[in-house]
Amino acid sequence: MSAGVPPYVRLANEIAAQFAHRSPADAATAIATHMKAVWDPRMKRALIDHVESGATDLDPAAALAARQLQASS
Repeated sequence: MSAGVPPYVRLANEIAAQFAHRSPADAATAIATHMKAVWDPRMKRALIDHVESGATDLDPAAALAARQLQASS
């Protein structure tokens, strides 16, 4: 990834890679659960804002996890 990628995007994509063996819906739920438990609220908000802006640099499961975070907040 390039140096211009925000840290929360890099981390979300790295987490998504760990769940690549699961279906996208299951992976997204696992990713969102991890983020709820571990991530700082500012990082979660930044990720949600990033997805809302139409960004395309997120793994699809990570983007779905961000949408799940948004729905649960």
